[in-house]
Amino acid sequence: MTTTTLAVLVPLLPFLGAAAGLLLGRTAPGFVRPLAVLPTLGAAALAVAVAVRQGGGAPIDAATQLTPTGSVPIDLALYLDGFAVLVAVLVGVVATCVQLYSTGYLRDDPRYPSYAALVSLFTSAMLLVVYSGDLMVLLVGWEIMGICSYFLVGHYWETPEARAASLKAFLVTKLGDVPFLIGLFALAADAGTFRITGVLGAVATGSLDHPTLIALLLLAGVAGKSAQFPLHTWLPDAMAGPTPVSALIHAATMVAAGVYFIARLLPVFTASAAALVVLAVMAAVTMVGSALAALAQDDIKRVLAYSTIGQLGYMTGALAVGDRGAAVFHLLSHGAFKALLFLAAGVVIHAAGTNSLAAMSRMTGLAKRVPDAYWTMTVALLALAAIPPFAGFFSKEAVLVAAEHTAFGDTDLAPTAAGWTVLVAGLLTALLTAAYATRLWLLAFHGRGVEAPDHGREPLVMNGVLWLLAVPSLGLGLTVGAIAGWFDGHSLAPTVTTAVLGTGIAVAGGLITYAAWRSLRYKAATAPIPMDTATAHPDESPAAAEAEAIAAHTPLYGNVAAAADPADPGRVLLGRLHRHAAVGFHIDAVYSTLFVRPVRAAAKLVAFLDREVVDTYVNGSGTGARWLGAAVRRAQTGNVQTYLSVLLAGSVVLALAAVVLSNVNAGS
Repeated sequence: MTTTTLAVLVPLLPFLGAAAGLLLGRTAPGFVRPLAVLPTLGAAALAVAVAVRQGGGAPIDAATQLTPTGSVPIDLALYLDGFAVLVAVLVGVVATCVQLYSTGYLRDDPRYPSYAALVSLFTSAMLLVVYSGDLMVLLVGWEIMGICSYFLVGHYWETPEARAASLKAFLVTKLGDVPFLIGLFALAADAGTFRITGVLGAVATGSLDHPTLIALLLLAGVAGKSAQFPLHTWLPDAMAGPTPVSALIHAATMVAAGVYFIARLLPVFTASAAALVVLAVMAAVTMVGSALAALAQDDIKRVLAYSTIGQLGYMTGALAVGDRGAAVFHLLSHGAFKALLFLAAGVVIHAAGTNSLAAMSRMTGLAKRVPDAYWTMTVALLALAAIPPFAGFFSKEAVLVAAEHTAFGDTDLAPTAAGWTVLVAGLLTALLTAAYATRLWLLAFHGRGVEAPDHGREPLVMNGVLWLLAVPSLGLGLTVGAIAGWFDGHSLAPTVTTAVLGTGIAVAGGLITYAAWRSLRYKAATAPIPMDTATAHPDESPAAAEAEAIAAHTPLYGNVAAAADPADPGRVLLGRLHRHAAVGFHIDAVYSTLFVRPVRAAAKLVAFLDREVVDTYVNGSGTGARWLGAAVRRAQTGNVQTYLSVLLAGSVVLALAAVVLSNVNAGS
C-alpha cells in the first residue's frame, strides 16, 4: 500500500467511525465504544506509518481535481512534509487517548454515542486540515471543527454555562472566519491556485500583489481559531464542556489548527514585515495577559485554559520570528503535556467533588486519593513550567532561541522588533507560567482541612491513559536531535544563554509562589470557604460530578472564575491587579459595551419599528377591509323590496347625473 493511500485512510477511518457510531448508537449500543476507539486507534497507527515512510524527506504531493470551477480549480490534494506527518501523529495519539479515557469518564452518560461520534468527526476534520494540500479542502475541515466544538462544548446543555459557552465559542470563531475566508480568496486570486504548493511557488517568485492585506486577513481567522488576543475570550468559557473535550480541543485539534496553518503557509507571512510585527505583538499580549489571568483563576480547568492561550502565544511568537520548526515542536510537546493536564484534572475534580482550587486547598489527602493523577500531573506541570529535562523545557527554549537570533540580527527572516517583542514577553511569561503552575499544584494537592472524599480508584483505562501521556511529557524533548530531520533539518537544541536564563526565571517564579503560599497557610484555617460545592458521590460517574461542580461554582462564590480566598498566593503576587485578572481584564465587558449592547439596542429598534410602524400599516389595511366588509354586509338584508327600492333609487340618481352632465356640456 502506497504512502498516499495510507494518508487518505488516516482521516477517513475516524469519519467512518463517526458515521457508524451515529447510525448504530441506539440500535446496537454495544458497538458504540469499539466504533469510538478502534477507528481512531487505527488512524493513529497509520499516521505513525506515514511519518516513518515520509521520514523527514522530500514532501509528498498528490492531487486529483475535485471539481472544475471555471477559474481557480479546487483539488483533492495531499501535501505531506515533516511537519504534517508529525502533527498527524499527535492528533491521532491524543484523540485515541481521549476516546479511551471517555469510555470511563462518561460511562453512564446517556448521550455518550453522539459524544463519541462527534469526537471522531472532530478528529477526522483536524486530520483533514493537517494533510490537505488544497486550501478549500482545508477550509472544510476547519469549519467542521467549529461545528463539532459547538456541540461538544455544549454537551451538558442542561446547564446555562454550557449553553452560553458553546454559543460564544461558535460566534467568536466565526467572527474570525469571515476575514479568514476573504483572505483565502484573495490569496488564491493572487496566486492563481488554492494548492499549497502553488501558493508557496507564487510567494517565492514574488507574485503576491497584496501580501500584507492577505496576511492580516488570515491572521484574524487564526486569532479566532487558536484563541489569540483579541479573539481569545471563548476558550476559558469552553471549560463548561466535558474534560476530555477540553483535552482534545486544547492539545491536538481546534486551537492547534491556527498555529499549524501559519506554519504551513509561513512564507506568505514572512513576505510582509508589518504582518510579522502584528503577529509578534499579538503573541506578546496573549502570552503575558493569559499568564496573569491564569494566576487569578479558581477553577482548575480555567487555569489550564488560560495556560493554553499563553502556550499558543509562544507558538505564534516563534512564527512571528520566522521559525516554524520551533513553533511546531512546541505544539507537539504542548499537545502531550496539556492533554495530560486536562485528563488528570478530570480525575482530580471527580475525587474532590469540586473544580474550585480554594475548596481543594481546604482538603487533606487529595494526593493520596488519586496517586496516579498526582504524579502524572506533577510531571505535566513541570513540563509546562519548562523545567529540564521535561518536554516543555526543550520546546520553549527553541522558541526563545529563535527570538534571540532574530532580536540580535542573526537572521533576516523577521524584523528585529518582532524578535525583541517575543523574547521579552517569552521570558516574562516563563516567570508567570512557573508561578501559576506551582500555585495550582500547591492548592490542589497540599491543602489542609477536611478529609478529601473517597471515591475509590478511578477506572484503569483512565489511569492508564495518564501514564501513557506522561511518557512524551517527560521524554519528547530528549529526542530533539533525532527528530530534526522532520523539521527541515533545523536544529532545535537550546543554547546555554537562554537555557540558564529561562530555567532560572522559571525556578524563581516557582520559589516566589511557594514562599507566598507558605506565608498564607495560616489564613486557610481562619478564612473558611463554602464547601457545599464539594459533593462526594462514590457511585457517580466523573462526568456527572464535573457537571455538578461547574453548576455549583457561581452560586457559591458569585463568579465562575474566582473565589474570595485570602489564602490564595495569587492574590499576594498580583495585588490590585488580581480582581482585573480574575475576569480576564474585562475584555468581555469591553466587547459587551462595544458590540453586544449596540447590537441588542439595534435589534430592539428594529423590533419597535416592525411592531409600531410596519405592523400599523398592515393592521390598518386589514382593519379597513374589515370595516368595508361590515358596511357591505349590512346592505345584504335578503328583502327583495329593499333591493328593488335601492335599484330604483340608483337608477334615478344615475339619470339625474346624466341630465346634469349633458346640460353642463351643452352650456360649455
